[in-house]
Amino acid sequence: MGMSLGNRRGRGFNDINITPLVDVMLVLLVVFMVTAPLLASGLRVELPNVQAQNTPVTDPKLVVTVTKEEKIMFAERDVTLDVEQALLSSERVQKEKELYIRADKNARYGAVARVVAAARAAGVEGLNLLVEPEFEPQK
Repeated sequence: MGMSLGNRRGRGFNDINITPLVDVMLVLLVVFMVTAPLLASGLRVELPNVQAQNTPVTDPKLVVTVTKEEKIMFAERDVTLDVEQALLSSERVQKEKELYIRADKNARYGAVARVVAAARAAGVEGLNLLVEPEFEPQK
């Protein structure tokens, strides 16, 4: 039996079937939607030790201290219960829009994150983390 090509001889296809392309894209979309939350919550992060230079503090009244016991001090007073209100009521913070955070190296990350969130809610635009610089031994 012979095969007849009819009127198609010498001509290309008039349209492209995009159904396989749509199928593949939908499968990829579902795969990424399922795996994205797993990747975000399943990461282990080990922060490196960083050598830092001494950062000059322009105003000691703009320093928030987080202790190892998760006590939050601002301008030498305890503001652990309401950090955001203390930052909102501070004229210096509202004027400068800057804040320095000094946290004990053994403080829990959640306590520091709470201070950062309160600062952002109070309109602080410039956040600076203060660290103790590591000095290299003299040779």
